[in-house]
Amino acid sequence: MRTEIATLGEFGLIRHLTEGIELKNESSRYGVGDDAAVLSYPADKEILVTTDLLLEGVHFDLTYVPLKHLGYKSAVVNFSDIYAMNGTPKQITVSLSLSKRFCIEDMEELYAGIRLACEEYHVDIVGGDTSSSYTGLTISITCIGEGERGKVVYRNGAQETNLICVSGDLGAAYMGLQLLEREKAVLTSDKDVQPDFAGKEYLLERQLKPEARKDIIEKLAQAGIQPTAMMDISDGLSSELLHICKQSKVGCRVYEEHIPIDYQTAVMAEEFNMNLTTCALNGGEDYELLFTVPIADHEKISEMEGVKLIGHITKAELGCALITRDGQEFELKAQGWNPLKGESAEQKNDEEAEKRGQRKFPVHTKC
Repeated sequence: MRTEIATLGEFGLIRHLTEGIELKNESSRYGVGDDAAVLSYPADKEILVTTDLLLEGVHFDLTYVPLKHLGYKSAVVNFSDIYAMNGTPKQITVSLSLSKRFCIEDMEELYAGIRLACEEYHVDIVGGDTSSSYTGLTISITCIGEGERGKVVYRNGAQETNLICVSGDLGAAYMGLQLLEREKAVLTSDKDVQPDFAGKEYLLERQLKPEARKDIIEKLAQAGIQPTAMMDISDGLSSELLHICKQSKVGCRVYEEHIPIDYQTAVMAEEFNMNLTTCALNGGEDYELLFTVPIADHEKISEMEGVKLIGHITKAELGCALITRDGQEFELKAQGWNPLKGESAEQKNDEEAEKRGQRKFPVHTKC
């Protein structure tokens, strides 16, 4: 069944998609239904705001991304930004721009994913907007959260001798993307072939249905650990770590042997003949937490399940480096996702480096 969106109109569509939403958070005073939402936060809380813009053809491919999964992921990536500030997400607004190829049933699927994410993380949908588009689907979500005054964590607080930690494992989301792209290419050339995803479910889940690390924030609080700097890993570990070091005016040493990688990720990288460390450093979309803690918290961090110590902060003049398994030191470079950067200059630099005989690490892989 296909119901044209025009049968409901803009306001009718919003009412249809947000029908039955009940506000759960005390700070949500009034949600969907007026010119603006009304929020009220206690004086001892800092208000955190983040927004993400997702465009069809740039951030997602509906050939293999189910709309319900897309809705879930669109919300969760915003929640992740709030957790990365040591905060708690409380409300979101959802704005959609869509072309005529989408119908009401499509939007119901998308919103089902958004609403599921909000239920899982106890977040209220308090507003949004819809508009027509000539180019496909665009999703813009703004998330409002709260943090305890004095406990919000920024990127610029890392200090010399701090320990560098990450949650979970890295590279799986990127390998999931490579797998989906491969099966899409096969399907394009032979529509009778069925996708081969056996034994690779974890990689697909990491790409299509990531989770924000609320659990890690809770564990840190319970252990009495206050990170000095923190980010979520959306554009790749190397990129995010360089952000922290630049804003904190420090250097770092990261050890290849300590970077956490799942078995399925390793198998998939070998299948694609890709450098595993490159994928873990630069793949992106893992939505794990990267953070630094005082060296005095070494014992607590070492005992914390789901967290891995991967390096330490140094003086700025020592630069940022990756220490390989055989003890060699290479400059850490951000080769991860950058939607505004052209390929030509990057490829040209790589080609020139190869001509000069310079060995680069990680081995360049477009992520």
